[in-house]
Amino acid sequence: MTDHKNEREIVLDMLLEVIEGDQFSHAVLNNTLKRYQDRPKHERAFISRLFAGTVKHYITLDYIIEQFSSVPVRKMKPLIRNLLRLSTYQLMYMDKIPASAVCNEAVKLAKRRGFAGLSGFVNANLRTIARRKDDIRFPDKDKNFGYYLSIMYSVPQWIADMLLKQYKPEQVETMLIASLREKDITIRCNIKKATPDELKKLLSNEGVTAAEHPYLKEAFIIKDFDYLEGLDTFKKGLFTIQDASSMLVGKIAGAKNDDFVVDVCAAPGGKSLHLAENAALVSARDLTEYKVGLINENIRRMGLNNIETKVWDARVLDPDIVGKADIVIADLPCSGLGVLGKKYDIKYKLTQNQQKELVTLQREILDVVCRYVKPGGVLIYSTCTVDRRENIDNMDWFLRNHKDFEAENINDFLPEELHSDTTKNGYLQLLQGVHPTDGFFICRLRKTKQTLC
Repeated sequence: MTDHKNEREIVLDMLLEVIEGDQFSHAVLNNTLKRYQDRPKHERAFISRLFAGTVKHYITLDYIIEQFSSVPVRKMKPLIRNLLRLSTYQLMYMDKIPASAVCNEAVKLAKRRGFAGLSGFVNANLRTIARRKDDIRFPDKDKNFGYYLSIMYSVPQWIADMLLKQYKPEQVETMLIASLREKDITIRCNIKKATPDELKKLLSNEGVTAAEHPYLKEAFIIKDFDYLEGLDTFKKGLFTIQDASSMLVGKIAGAKNDDFVVDVCAAPGGKSLHLAENAALVSARDLTEYKVGLINENIRRMGLNNIETKVWDARVLDPDIVGKADIVIADLPCSGLGVLGKKYDIKYKLTQNQQKELVTLQREILDVVCRYVKPGGVLIYSTCTVDRRENIDNMDWFLRNHKDFEAENINDFLPEELHSDTTKNGYLQLLQGVHPTDGFFICRLRKTKQTLC
């Protein structure tokens, strides 16, 4: 395609979509990399790093800019403040790029986009930051630890303060540090088509380095490839991208070859595909045609024929499956605070009211989908967050209000290093940075008698 934008201008437009607009970072990045797939690998890598780094750190970047700028960031033109952000990121975090090149490219880009009159402002601020980096003063962690975390790790202070109420200070800092690191890509072997050893060998033949994940023999952390969808092993459906935390949902579910499984919020289908390797039939559902289309796309690539899909609102009871499911998977909408390393703009767009609404939504869905579980069957509730109100508090709420369910020891489904008092009591809380996974919550609830829930 003919597109004369350089990498910095591409990133600038991406930032305007995400930070100033309503688009999501992971979707914008994926679409951009597909659009510019014909560009050299090093250019695409630069785009990815500069975009992800700027979004992940932009509270920190604004703090730095405002130490030297005469104009508050919020009062700048959107294009100018995002140009300053991506340029300051290069100055602070990409030390192989000369400061002169960063400043010159920013000035050129300001002029190219119609802001020649502000190019001097851009130049002066960036050169001051480059010259006075050592003069930057960050908050004192001993005076206000929540504010310190907010500025140092670019997270809204209300989230930092909330986490500090739920976890030890060192745990919170560990999680926030991990959220800024580049995330590993983890895949799961499709055991219907290859053994883990066979997949590892085939990946090696394609030049891909695959390291076994410590928790699951069928999981690999991969690197040294250009374009994932260009790999022959991917095209043939020998693996799917899935974090180990999500794979543990399938393990804890413990599906058997005669089980009927209902996955109520299934897109893009990783858990459904995993369970279909053992279950007799999986009914994978989600709210929209688009989401169900994602599931169908993965089903076709992976070559599984025991999954049915359905567009269905999980808040609405489906009378056809009441009391029929051996396993119900309820991986429900959540705040996403466990996947900030992948969906790094979530922390900026989430509000306290939205988080409260999510807790209510989760309970509404659980009230409905528990009715699909047959006596003796299992409900698996999971989220990709570390907020206890959405996790253990919701599990406790459910058990108080549904006396026909009980939490069940999950140690038999887990590697020994994950065994703990909580897993004996039916749930696992994974923390990013503490565990080699996303932040994730999983609980296993057994239906003990016949009721309408």
